[in-house]
Amino acid sequence: MKKYQVVGIGNAMVDILAHVEDDFLAKHGVEKGIMQLIDTDRAAELYGVMGPAMEISGGSAANTIAGMAALGMRVAYVSKVKDDQLGGIFSHDIKAQGADFDTPLAASDHPAETGRCMVLVTPDGERSMNTYLGVSEFLSPDDIDVGIMADAEWIYLEGYRFDGPDSHAAFAKAITACKGAGGKVSLTLSDPFCVERHRDAFLTMIRADVDLLFCNEHELMSLYQTDDLSIAMALGAADVDILACTVGERGAYITQGGEEVHAPAAAMHVEDATGAGDLFAAGFLYGLTSGRDYLTCGRMGCVAAGEIIGHIGARPEADLMDMFAAEGLV
Repeated sequence: MKKYQVVGIGNAMVDILAHVEDDFLAKHGVEKGIMQLIDTDRAAELYGVMGPAMEISGGSAANTIAGMAALGMRVAYVSKVKDDQLGGIFSHDIKAQGADFDTPLAASDHPAETGRCMVLVTPDGERSMNTYLGVSEFLSPDDIDVGIMADAEWIYLEGYRFDGPDSHAAFAKAITACKGAGGKVSLTLSDPFCVERHRDAFLTMIRADVDLLFCNEHELMSLYQTDDLSIAMALGAADVDILACTVGERGAYITQGGEEVHAPAAAMHVEDATGAGDLFAAGFLYGLTSGRDYLTCGRMGCVAAGEIIGHIGARPEADLMDMFAAEGLV
């Protein structure tokens, strides 16, 4: 048995969340519903005007790993934080969830700081993310421990981490070590604009190495440059063994071996959509590594996503296993 069921690789962020009205976004030049990369000055500017806020450890793949740790899975995370206050918060929080996190800290004199994401949540629950990648952007092959990758059943790669000078090489090193030891590779596309920036690199990796692709409908259609989801699903299914595509309030579609199943969304009040896709992946991978069928995996993903959107923050507050049991999934 391998030490880890899943090892995640991605950004390390501290989310700074605040509720705002739609006119706040317009006034301050924030595009609604997407992730925008910002610099330190812009981060300081937004923080100064966004009002009362919560600071919660985040990062897309880190949220997924935290969700799996909450389900009792054997997990580890690889990312870059600085030896500073926010770096200490992130490191403490993910370890407290039950995940191993041993990536060397960037020195305190590094010119970049620990990453943070200003998450502005409008009354409809939509989140507009303004992300300062900070030192997370500088994840390199030197940060990849091949022993950890070889000891993983699955690695889980975050699409956002394609925004970095050495990240593609870091992913390649991790993939080689994992697959060379019989492990499998999953990837989340993260964001339609991330796909636009890196479409060719994504497609090359997906076709060569990815066994399981996570995405939402907008990301998948962007990847294959079509407005027809059924066409995008067919193209994705031809490129990977397992495709798990979320479709918002309609749930998720999962394809494998020419078969497609539909997992309905869980009924839940939408307070904050941050992390819905991250926790869908956590629930799905829990089911997959536990030997469940694909419909059950999808339903677990939807239940986990439903828990997250019911409150502020992208780390579980309720017991996900109890929620699975209530749905007859365990």
